[in-house]
Amino acid sequence: MISVEDWALIRRMVADGVPRRQVARDLGIGRSTVERALASDLPPKYERAAVPSSFAPFEPLVRQLLIATPDMPATVIAERVGWTGSISWFREHVRRLRPQHWPVDPSDRLTWLAGDAAQCDLWFPPKKIPLEDGSASLLPVMVITAAHSRFMVGAMIPTRHTADLLLGMWELLQRLGAVPRRLIWDNESGIGRGKRHAEGVGAFTGTLATTLQRLKPYDPESKGIVERRNGFFETSFMPGRDFESPADFNTQFADWLVIANSRVVRTIKTKPLDLLDADRAAMLPLPPVAPAVGWVNRVRLGRDYYIRLDSSDYSVDPAMIGRFVDVSADLSRVEVRHQGRLVAGHDRVWARGMTITDPAHVAAAKVLREQFQQPRPAIDPGEGLARDLADYDRAFGLTDNLTDGQVA
Repeated sequence: MISVEDWALIRRMVADGVPRRQVARDLGIGRSTVERALASDLPPKYERAAVPSSFAPFEPLVRQLLIATPDMPATVIAERVGWTGSISWFREHVRRLRPQHWPVDPSDRLTWLAGDAAQCDLWFPPKKIPLEDGSASLLPVMVITAAHSRFMVGAMIPTRHTADLLLGMWELLQRLGAVPRRLIWDNESGIGRGKRHAEGVGAFTGTLATTLQRLKPYDPESKGIVERRNGFFETSFMPGRDFESPADFNTQFADWLVIANSRVVRTIKTKPLDLLDADRAAMLPLPPVAPAVGWVNRVRLGRDYYIRLDSSDYSVDPAMIGRFVDVSADLSRVEVRHQGRLVAGHDRVWARGMTITDPAHVAAAKVLREQFQQPRPAIDPGEGLARDLADYDRAFGLTDNLTDGQVA
């Protein structure tokens, strides 16, 4: 067998007009070799004759096991079929055969009508955000993408608790200016698990007159639009940015989304901003009455005059100790009321385990404590304790049978 270099040299020499006999003499090869080189349009290639491998007798048994259980580990298959050779060699063959026996899961091309749906998701930026106590944390960003126009809105929220998720959705829907007929989520625990929505989700969607659709597992295509946006944020928004606080992140993100929504999207060949009006016109209007969202709780105020929201404590007017107070909070504010009257108001903190104290509450607690510790005036044992015995006679109906001056 000649080399690739000789094959190329033979063909070039003959093409230059050198007789074939002279080519064979100059290169020291036979004329038959020259003829074979000229007859072959492909360079010579060494091919070893195929011989049965040690895996071949086991392949039918392996295929039977993979048909019944496609995800069976290779080590278990080797034990079942009685393989005694190299396990790495066996794994290589199983890896080659396994894809042929996986069940097929085709995905249809989806068409998104105007106003029909918006895809919702949580994106976790790969950079910790500084918080009030000097710590830093990875915080979720709620993102809603209108499926038809690809218009995006998003904002960072403190937690994945249901109350914060509903607050975030309501805020973003107000920015969108309308309510899509379907809000598509995956199985986020704060939205619901299994067949049940989380508490409060049903009332929220009922007020909006929309439908919240939670996807089944292994259905990434139905929420692929917003999933791809999460990757877009990490490659186009995050690089080179620093953030001083969650509020600073939200400001920068909102400014960048204005630019991003003005760029042409390859799949729809237009800008999301250009399709937004048609998309919004087919959506449902915002409800005349805002949905009841946020943190809500009723507690009896203890002696330490603090209430807990999420994981932080907030002071309350100590005059409310022992009484029931109503606690409510949104993404930025915590308020406590007693019979409708505001008795505490604080900016909400996003850090964990903080104690927020109003100096006025501490001063009021000091006054109440001093009043409680003052000694009470002594009461005269005889004062107000003397009573006419005739009062008891009249109380028990004994005065009717007595004459004047008699005592029962």
